[in-house]
Amino acid sequence: MPNEIKPVTLAEMSVQAPTDPKSPAEARGRYFNSGNAFNIILDPVPDLVFSDEPVAALADGTETGFIACDISTDLGSTTPATTPLILTRYARINAGDTLAADFNAAGSIWFVIQGSGTTEADGQSITWSTGDLFVLPGGAAATLSAADADAVLWCVTNEPHVAFENTRAVETADSAVDMVHFTAAEIDRQIDKIYDVDVGTAAGIAVVFSSEKQLDRRNITPTMTLAMNTLPPGGSQRGHRHNSVAVALVVEGDDCFSVVDGVRKNWAPWVTTVTPPESFHSHHNDGGKLAKFLIVQDGGLYYHARTMGFSFD
Repeated sequence: MPNEIKPVTLAEMSVQAPTDPKSPAEARGRYFNSGNAFNIILDPVPDLVFSDEPVAALADGTETGFIACDISTDLGSTTPATTPLILTRYARINAGDTLAADFNAAGSIWFVIQGSGTTEADGQSITWSTGDLFVLPGGAAATLSAADADAVLWCVTNEPHVAFENTRAVETADSAVDMVHFTAAEIDRQIDKIYDVDVGTAAGIAVVFSSEKQLDRRNITPTMTLAMNTLPPGGSQRGHRHNSVAVALVVEGDDCFSVVDGVRKNWAPWVTTVTPPESFHSHHNDGGKLAKFLIVQDGGLYYHARTMGFSFD
């Protein structure tokens, strides 16, 4: 065309289609170049505190069901998402009720905020109570039942990751994720053990959870890492950064806060916080008792790719 404006640079060129395809497979091809293929601009993962969701989950009169921490619109995700690869929910199960959980995910992580009950999945059963933590493999539906009081749980999956790849979770028999139960009493025992030794220059004072199938990776699922981080009264976790995102549940702590890229972020009971990847952040406990926060990261991906990028500066 005589009036067609020719691009000056590679970046200005549009995506190209084949000129004379001879088959449907050829016609589907598209051609970028080294200038325009890598100029995708995505909104960053925001530094967030989800506070309305736990209030709703814990409120009297809330019906049995899930309350998602969903910012999919901000992330440009086609499915609910808390971060590009992780989805967090609060699960409310009223006394005597049941709740079905059937996620397209490699696995799901559950922490019991209040109440007690049972979970049935893949022919196995877990009896849980306040402060317990359990993990379920993907590929099988689970049924959670509350006992004689209302129960609230925190649930984390990698559903956005699976949705991004447009795939399906493997059957439970082939899963790399164990069904595993960490009781509140055993978690506290493990925390006491690490406070009995010199922590030296460790990145934090945390219990990291794994299972038989994930022992070599030291993860809880192939892509997700799970830890109960702690801060002693008056203590701080040294500022650091890493390439994985961190999604945390505030379990215990008074007068605690984080500083993310120089901005203070106050904690509150049972809120979910998101610490963006690559941000420089530290955690602080100005209160008088031990602080606990349960952290899920997509760190398994970065460890496997040798790109965790952890540093103290």
